[in-house]
Amino acid sequence: MTTTPDSFSLLRSRRFLPLFLTQTLGALNDNLFKNALVVLILFKAAGGGAPLVALSGGLFILPYAFLSATAGQLADRFDKSRMIRITKLWEAGIMLVGAPGFVFGSVPLLMAVLVGLGTQAAFFSPLKFSILPQHLAENELIAGNALIEAGTFAGILVGTIAGGILVLLPDGPEIIAAGCLAVAGAGIVSAYAVPRAEPAAPNLRIQLNILHETGHLVTQSQRAWMVWLPILGISWFWTIGAVLLAEFPVVVKQTLHGSGQVATLFLTVFAVGVGAGSMLVGRLLKGDLSARHVPLATIGISLFTWEFARACAAAGTLPDIAAVVSGLPGLRALVDLFALAVFGGIYSVPLYAILQEQAPPQERARMIAANNIVNAGFMVAGAVFSAVMAAFGASPAVIMTVMAAANLLMAAYICSLLPRNILQAGLRWSLAWFGLR
Repeated sequence: MTTTPDSFSLLRSRRFLPLFLTQTLGALNDNLFKNALVVLILFKAAGGGAPLVALSGGLFILPYAFLSATAGQLADRFDKSRMIRITKLWEAGIMLVGAPGFVFGSVPLLMAVLVGLGTQAAFFSPLKFSILPQHLAENELIAGNALIEAGTFAGILVGTIAGGILVLLPDGPEIIAAGCLAVAGAGIVSAYAVPRAEPAAPNLRIQLNILHETGHLVTQSQRAWMVWLPILGISWFWTIGAVLLAEFPVVVKQTLHGSGQVATLFLTVFAVGVGAGSMLVGRLLKGDLSARHVPLATIGISLFTWEFARACAAAGTLPDIAAVVSGLPGLRALVDLFALAVFGGIYSVPLYAILQEQAPPQERARMIAANNIVNAGFMVAGAVFSAVMAAFGASPAVIMTVMAAANLLMAAYICSLLPRNILQAGLRWSLAWFGLR
């Protein structure tokens, strides 16, 4: 085994490829379903579309807050490959229930199915991240996480675009129903190829008091400093991402007076950028589990979030994709957005790998579940914050600028908690990158 593993060599390995496909197909299916539902709501629920769309986002993330503790216990207690297969069978069953919802246009049934999908995702998440250290060597974790993140955003991108386009076709709802079932079926096939992973804590007693166990998990994660720091960083990353993704359609509609195609273009550039950043940091670190690039990535996220907000505010009207790509104002916004996303990928991948490596093996899935709980809380807080600012009349550019400033403050806080050697290494690398050393 080499000391600097090639990321793409993992895609030829049964230790990794089935899990990668299972995760990517799951992200594709979730977003195919969710965006098709959002489009149906906007076209079917006259006058009530916007609140229902906001509710749909909350319903999907809600199970992460309440069920992650149980999910983490089950992932530590049983063979993770077996649990992965169970979650994928659950996904197929949920899609069987959702198919009539699309065929008959039943928004209440589809909203209930969305909760089921969120539940399935909450149980799958600790499995996919905690199984990686069992199948990969330590110097392969960065590459594995980079590929997982790139595949996830590729699935999000394809699912979101396909869901919005296909559901509006004459037989769109039926196509979506069939497509969701087909993707779920493919996910089952790939899940059955995931190699066995021995239970980390086979004698663990499952605690059924969900609220107590949720609080206990978060408290337990705070006691392990090098587990809690990545959790804080990852949670903040998803907060920034959730706010930005929510603001994209708004800035396109209100600031650029653009079409849905422009919003799709922005989402595409963002997803490709995160994937590119994820792969780039894998090459930069060469298998080394280190947070030394996180300070630079934090600065980059703030800088380009602020610059993207300025670019959109100054761009004027960009009604379609041709207008965006044919002039400097639109190209400036796209470059800023891509750079922002690249730094996001550089920021998040090492933190996931460090969390996996630092968490005790017998508690790894539960620590990842604690991460999901904190992620959910941070994302809800970010959504509430942006909604309150919007209610007081703040423009998307102002909201993004405030988030850029908040990112620097949060980064300063997290960096103040870092061990001195990690912080110094990150600052030296950042200065060298900017040519100051």
